[in-house]
Amino acid sequence: MLCQICKENTATIHLTEISHGQRRETHLCQRCAQQQGLGVQPQIPLNELLSSLLQAAKTATDSQEKTVNFSHPDKTCPVCGMTLQRFSETSLLGCPEDYKHFEKELGPLIERTHAGHSHHCGKVPAHAGQEMKKEVELLHLRRQLEQAVKAEDYETAARLRDQIRQYQ
Repeated sequence: MLCQICKENTATIHLTEISHGQRRETHLCQRCAQQQGLGVQPQIPLNELLSSLLQAAKTATDSQEKTVNFSHPDKTCPVCGMTLQRFSETSLLGCPEDYKHFEKELGPLIERTHAGHSHHCGKVPAHAGQEMKKEVELLHLRRQLEQAVKAEDYETAARLRDQIRQYQ
């Protein structure tokens, strides 16, 4: 897929924005994303992150083993049949229900991954600087302004324009 701005480079940044029930996708190359004020930071796939956390959780006695010892390794998801034993070997879950069914066991791993949080907090990392957060908010406001103008909602557009001016 090509970048929607330059139409030359491959899009590597994919943004999805939902506003007023409308879904809008934007596909950008890294250069155009940076020109739009989006700070791009590499992310580690969740399965790799969980795998590394499982490796770190091993004790010295089971460091020779390939799995983490859960208190009930045979606990099985009733939807897909995934077991904690298989998860500890592959670091992959079988279905979305696994998060609910294995919540007690996975909760501490997920919280460590998200600095003590168990829910997704947004696209800007908590440790990111205020400048990056400001750039993301400006981009969001500009998109809302564009939608308001298209919908001929000029009162909202004026309010958004004023908010954008305050950021600049």
